[in-house]
Amino acid sequence: MLTYTTAGESHGKCLIAIVSGFPAGIQLDESDINEELKRRQGGFGRGGRMQIESDRVCILSGVRKSTTIGSPVCLKIENKDSKIDVLPDVTRPRPGHADLAGIIKYGQKDVRNILERASARETAARVAAGALAKILLARFDIKVLGYVKGIGGINSKKIAKTPNEILINRNKSKVYCLDKLAEAKMIEKIKKAKKEGDSLGGTIEIVAFGVPPGLGNHTQWELRLDGILAGALMSIQGIKAVEIGLGFGFSRKFGSQVHDEIFYCEDKGAFSRTTNNAGGIECGMTNGEVVIARAVMKPIPTLMKPLRSVDIITKKPESASTERSDVCAVPAVSVVGEAVVAFEIARCFMEKFGGDSINEVTRNYEGYLKQICAI
Repeated sequence: MLTYTTAGESHGKCLIAIVSGFPAGIQLDESDINEELKRRQGGFGRGGRMQIESDRVCILSGVRKSTTIGSPVCLKIENKDSKIDVLPDVTRPRPGHADLAGIIKYGQKDVRNILERASARETAARVAAGALAKILLARFDIKVLGYVKGIGGINSKKIAKTPNEILINRNKSKVYCLDKLAEAKMIEKIKKAKKEGDSLGGTIEIVAFGVPPGLGNHTQWELRLDGILAGALMSIQGIKAVEIGLGFGFSRKFGSQVHDEIFYCEDKGAFSRTTNNAGGIECGMTNGEVVIARAVMKPIPTLMKPLRSVDIITKKPESASTERSDVCAVPAVSVVGEAVVAFEIARCFMEKFGGDSINEVTRNYEGYLKQICAI
């Protein structure tokens, strides 16, 4: 099974991601992973930490002569700002962060023992793992792309229909948005929030092109792909809501208006849809359409004009603590969302077509495609 785990603290020596179950025979270039790490650090609204760190990966294991060998792939990202042992204690928990719940759970007197691991800095390791998944999926013409749909109530209405269209527009945008008009308004709102010592959240969208039908499973609740993707996205720091396809829009319409009618094309010998309200997933399984997931990120809880809190030592009212932080990290979270969705799709792909080498996986996948054509 394709899995990953991460380790490391925000101001510790490094972050680690260990990816197990990755097939042998795939060429890996650290520059491909570094490109994803650089995107995570970008986007208008990031804070001072991004001016200190310049994330680069070091592959410690699982690769020989730039090719995977089937053993666990260990990825290390060093922290330049590694001063965890000398940083001051924190005793004023921030509303909206892991601070208070964490110290209660672990019986701590210093919030730093919680916030260092709870920090979104951990997502650099997830992006590195997701980069491996994207490299694997690309071998089968599956492309997973994330971008910003809205920030602070300003929403993009532009809909991209192809991967190239997304890449061209997203990569030109300071907020990773596809809509130039919306982008300008988002930047102005971020500037305003920074001036007022506040923060902003927003909405991201992740789309996966070329995903074959049949990934995921309807037979058990934990195997349903929509549930898996929702869990992966909700696990990202700051994410508070997820929807697949039309999502919450299903609640406002009749069944006749939302279910994607099925057609059969004799020329292509394949089933098709003219709409995709299901977001490419029906009853926990991909149906061959583009997979679409959205997630909402709350505003960052670290505020330069801090909210009210209580000192955990004195129990007296205090302002919440402040840490170096972003004003808006929605562009960055779109990169993280892309990574976790890519990894879960790759995991389900390997569950269905898995093998120890990329040649075995390819043979299994090609056999499945022939089976589909015979239906």
